[in-house]
Amino acid sequence: MNTLFSFIAGLVFGLGLLLSGMTNPAKVLGFLDLAGAWDPSLALVMAGAIAVALAAFMLAKRRQTTWLGLPMLLPVATHIDRRLVIGSVLFGVGWGLAGICPGPALVLVVAGGTKGLIFFAAMLLGMGLFEWIERPVEKS
Repeated sequence: MNTLFSFIAGLVFGLGLLLSGMTNPAKVLGFLDLAGAWDPSLALVMAGAIAVALAAFMLAKRRQTTWLGLPMLLPVATHIDRRLVIGSVLFGVGWGLAGICPGPALVLVVAGGTKGLIFFAAMLLGMGLFEWIERPVEKS
């Protein structure tokens, strides 16, 4: 049952990305181009997403289990460290250069777009590189 609801949630998320234009790199780059022909429409999409997420988190904080009966596992980290800052900068630079972030990249891969496939491959490479760098050194 959990897998079915996970699939449905992912499907709704992907459709939302498609309908909002978040899978269109040109639209995203237009939003990020503050000095040029700025397109503020994605700011409204983000504001709507933040409002929905805020309401969902407020509700979730009051519960011990999910509606499916699974334990409620909410993020607990509150500190800002070097890894978070560097990761955020890399994410922002990648988003600004490509106009794609991980969620829309998955939608573009399924849609068969070349740019999405290239971004997805680079994303996997970056995650693998992170795992390789962060892998604990085995003690002899």
